Amino acid sequence: MITLEWLYFLAGIIFTIWAVMSARDVTNGKRWGNAAFWGLLAVSFFFGGQFSDLMNGILVLVLVAIAGFGWIGRSDPPTASLAERLQFSEKLGNRLFFPALIIPITAVVGTLLYNFTPLNETGLFEERRETLILFGVGVLLALAFTMVWLKPPLLAPVEEGRRLMDSIGWAAVLPQMLAALGGVFALAGVGDIIGSLAGEVIPEGSIFLAVFIFCLGMAFFTIIMGNAFAAFPVMAAAIGIPVLVEQFDGNPAVIGAVGMLAGFCGTLCTPMAANFNIVPAALLELKDQYGVIRQQIGTAIPLWVCNVLIIYIAGFYLWN
Repeated sequence: MITLEWLYFLAGIIFTIWAVMSARDVTNGKRWGNAAFWGLLAVSFFFGGQFSDLMNGILVLVLVAIAGFGWIGRSDPPTASLAERLQFSEKLGNRLFFPALIIPITAVVGTLLYNFTPLNETGLFEERRETLILFGVGVLLALAFTMVWLKPPLLAPVEEGRRLMDSIGWAAVLPQMLAALGGVFALAGVGDIIGSLAGEVIPEGSIFLAVFIFCLGMAFFTIIMGNAFAAFPVMAAAIGIPVLVEQFDGNPAVIGAVGMLAGFCGTLCTPMAANFNIVPAALLELKDQYGVIRQQIGTAIPLWVCNVLIIYIAGFYLWN
């Protein structure tokens, strides 16, 4: 059976290669910081499942320290020049997107074929992990296709990957850490505390105010943690399930789906959502690292108001 451990092992190999390349890159004044950061990530992917919670926590703290003290630097590996890239762009045009399309096509088509054909009876993939595994398979297929089609140097994929990841830096792993933080908050009972506080504020029978506080909490915790998936278990345990669904008999599908959208409005407004707001600014070398956020706030606020109204109307009055 192919499990997610296969993908973890593959990711660990890639991070190991980046760590070794970073250590050998004498042009980068912070090469040892880069090597340590990617090396520790490799250790996490290789052995995280065998480590205790304490060991994994220490590993995360060391990663945070490396990033926090600014020991990671941008590298400049010998990859294709700007002129070469422009030449490829002019020659191949939109066909350059073929490899990128292989990945989602493999994941979607492969998942449908596996789940709705006799292939499902083979037990080839870990249960409920088919899409993630096939996503990894799609990456490998896209890489193989590109190597055969464009015939780049053998080390070009890992060098380009290292250049891109060094440009992003610590922000590349921030979403995963923040998502884990949401789970920690839920286990720590933060949702119960917020629920008790909200119970003192919300007047008895006030559906609208309950919806308002639920959506506000989704946006607020997303702004703090940078990830609506991290905010959802907290607010669902605090207000979503006990108040909106069980007490007021709201539509759980509407509350859950649109509640996530309310959280995504917070995503548009926070630098903690680094993969959405900080990484694009870094890759595009914008002068204002918060320029993406400034452009999005004007959309986020009215969109959040719309989400509140959708839950209030569709989740209760159109439902009952």
